[in-house]
Amino acid sequence: MAVNYGTRRTVVGAHYGLRDWLSQRITAVLMAVFTVVVLAQLLFSSGPIGYESWAGIFASQWMKVLTFAVIVGLAWHAWVGMRDVLMDYIKPIGLRLVLQVFVIVWLTGCAGWAIQVLWKV
Repeated sequence: MAVNYGTRRTVVGAHYGLRDWLSQRITAVLMAVFTVVVLAQLLFSSGPIGYESWAGIFASQWMKVLTFAVIVGLAWHAWVGMRDVLMDYIKPIGLRLVLQVFVIVWLTGCAGWAIQVLWKV
């Protein structure tokens, strides 16, 4: 009986590695900066916080652009995380594909809705 070590490797997963790790960190920093900017605007605003205050925060063009970037970053962050979870824990390929398509459609719909709300303010 011949022993054959190392001649056949089983490769699983997509092995995105550094690219995914870096994209998760960059999008997390973007979301953290956005949170600090919104909190600073709320803390330095005067009067009660109501619809007018919130609409005022998101009325300027630079804030809409920053919010748009955060929405896209959040969707990408969620996609990378969900894709990795599905690749790690859902072994039947057909079920994994269906779930990945569902996640893509859901995230695209949520991002589209958020952008639509943003540009109506």
